[in-house]
Amino acid sequence: MRREDLPAPEAGILLTHFLTVSDVARSRAFYADVLGGEVVLDENPCIVRLANGWIIMNPGGGPTPDKPDVTLRPPGDPQTVSGFLNIRVADIGACHREWSARGAEFLTPPLDRRAELRCYLRDPDGYLIEVGQATGMLEGVFADPPAGTR
Repeated sequence: MRREDLPAPEAGILLTHFLTVSDVARSRAFYADVLGGEVVLDENPCIVRLANGWIIMNPGGGPTPDKPDVTLRPPGDPQTVSGFLNIRVADIGACHREWSARGAEFLTPPLDRRAELRCYLRDPDGYLIEVGQATGMLEGVFADPPAGTR
């Protein structure tokens, strides 16, 4: 294993995304086989390099000395989300076709949202993943403000 395969910067910071998963092998297969990531470490924790970032996965568990009041567990209600993985792609049509052929189940096909083309899928634990391609935003057309904020 090479240092550059790991999320271990020699200087500065590096952003990774940690997911609490119910089945490490199933999630590892999804992020590697469906989304095309590279497994860097199988378990404890599982690390998958995906494009220019890393997904780190471990099962849930109770408090530890460094997080004494925190319990980790996968999402309980897939209809309520407080955060999600946001993946930006150069060609959303090609990405949608490729990942669908590998077993990804998208909530909708890519939709034109003026600022971007966008669609969503879920991983095996129900984590929401947005896949987007910048379109209008490249020309100064941005998303409408959220409802009720005007």
